[in-house]
Amino acid sequence: MKVLFIGESWIVHMIHTKGYDSFTSTKYEEGATYLLNCLRKGGIDLTYMPSHEVQVRFPQSLEELKTYDAIVLSDVGANTFLLQNSTFYQMQVVPNALELIRQFVAEGGGLLMVGGYLTFMGIEGKANYKNTVLAEVLPVVMENGDDRAEMPSGFSPAAARSHPLVDGLGDWPKLLGYNRLKAKPEAEELLSHGDDAILTVGTFGAGKTAAFASDCSPHWGSLEFMEWEHYPAFWTRLVQYIG
Repeated sequence: MKVLFIGESWIVHMIHTKGYDSFTSTKYEEGATYLLNCLRKGGIDLTYMPSHEVQVRFPQSLEELKTYDAIVLSDVGANTFLLQNSTFYQMQVVPNALELIRQFVAEGGGLLMVGGYLTFMGIEGKANYKNTVLAEVLPVVMENGDDRAEMPSGFSPAAARSHPLVDGLGDWPKLLGYNRLKAKPEAEELLSHGDDAILTVGTFGAGKTAAFASDCSPHWGSLEFMEWEHYPAFWTRLVQYIG
């Protein structure tokens, strides 16, 4: 199984002020290293594309995209795909990357979106996937605007029904937040918190889709979650399911 995993990277710019003087520093971080290692150990042939590389490395045709069985999007907003350099700076007409993903799923590919500050709608609505073609593809209905539910005291998702993806996992560890989502009528809500869908699976055309409303890494992915004995098996099982 070949998977294209996109996102979970960021650059932090810091200002250090010491009395009268200040200086700046920059650091680059990736959040999914542990998850990617788990998936590779689970036998998945994984290509990792950090968020900033979408500009130069995302496939420009459906044929290129079809070399993969599934795509995972985690904490990377719609603008990263829609405002590529050639369009934003050179005003060139280029393929709509999100439309390519829609066609990819319709013709049998898999798609998983993982929650975070820049997925689904995200912080201040900046991820903005509700207003893209992926709203049709995903198995969930997104809110308007900022959809974050911050849970500093933690919450544990509850199984909504029996399903091979969640059976046998026991009690879930606490997570620290999620994107508020509702399962579409034709989809299957597998994990819930109150009235919100935490894990939802569905189909679009010939492909399978999934939406995990919380994070695969900090900060919503608590240390308890990252150290959970079933963490590797859950994610490997989920990615294999959509492929």
